[in-house]
Amino acid sequence: MEKQTQQKSLAYPEIASFCGEMSMILKSGISALEGLELLMEDTQNELEKELINSMYQSMLEGHTFADALEQTHVFPAYLIHMTEIGEETGRLDDVIDSLAAHYTREETLSKNIRNSLTYPLIMIIMMLVVIVILITKVMPVFQQVFQQLGTEMTGLSRGILMVGNGLSRYALAFVVLIVAIVIAGIYLTRTERGRKQLGKLGHAFRFSREITEKSSVCRFAGAMALALKSGLTPERGLEFSRNLIEDAYFREKIKNCVEEMEQGTDLSVALVKSKVFTGVYARMTSIAGKSGRMDEVMDQIADRCEDELNDRITSFISVLEPTLVIILSVIVGIILLSVMLPLLGIMAGL
Repeated sequence: MEKQTQQKSLAYPEIASFCGEMSMILKSGISALEGLELLMEDTQNELEKELINSMYQSMLEGHTFADALEQTHVFPAYLIHMTEIGEETGRLDDVIDSLAAHYTREETLSKNIRNSLTYPLIMIIMMLVVIVILITKVMPVFQQVFQQLGTEMTGLSRGILMVGNGLSRYALAFVVLIVAIVIAGIYLTRTERGRKQLGKLGHAFRFSREITEKSSVCRFAGAMALALKSGLTPERGLEFSRNLIEDAYFREKIKNCVEEMEQGTDLSVALVKSKVFTGVYARMTSIAGKSGRMDEVMDQIADRCEDELNDRITSFISVLEPTLVIILSVIVGIILLSVMLPLLGIMAGL
């Protein structure tokens, strides 16, 4: 785990690392209390040592491992609930091992989604910077050349020059606008309410809708696999898994699935009827219901969804990169040709 304060929730890689270490210790036949003592002796990070020591002291006072995790206020509720169930069923080592895989998958998924959004954003910002420099710094130079030749810019070139002059004249207003956009972006990506609003906005676009849907399926399947392996009933598994999904549309599907099960419908049938799983995933779910291997199939669906999501994001970026380069080249070419062609005409007439 990396350096953290106890007031800040741990990131997915840190949680996965902690679970991986604890899983190895528990599977070796060492108790959770002794495992915390070993981790505390092994770590060189003072804040990490303080965090582990707080859990160790809590367990010395007679609290369970799940209680010790909860009292730190840095672990997610889902992990704490699963740990509690693992202790109740005597399968804590298997649960912690599954949690390590779960949070590793969560980090991979989140990282891929961030990359799919970050790269296009950087490219678009670079495009805007190049274009702004052209119309605010380069175009006035060409205007001076035209004036020295006894003429003025006309048509498209004059329009571009006027836009550049406007940007220069009202630079402060544009800076305020950019700051407002950045603040809005932070709000939409860093707050729960903002992410919900961003999800609703993104649902209107096919690509973002497909990415959100696929990531929700991946998270749901992974969480259900963990819940079922931990001995939870399908109903409680659905409840826990639903709390991990941020997409309101997919949460509604899970709600419909719960209602179907309350009417006596089997889990595999309810998942298909509520359209939580469709296509090949629906067939896999149906087979799992008949064979009694739902937890294994859920794991397979999660892994398959993750691979498909990675492939889709990679394909998107591979297409987007040359597209943005072409768009930038065309815009820059139009700006330069709008002044170069008239200038060449004037020079030819001298």
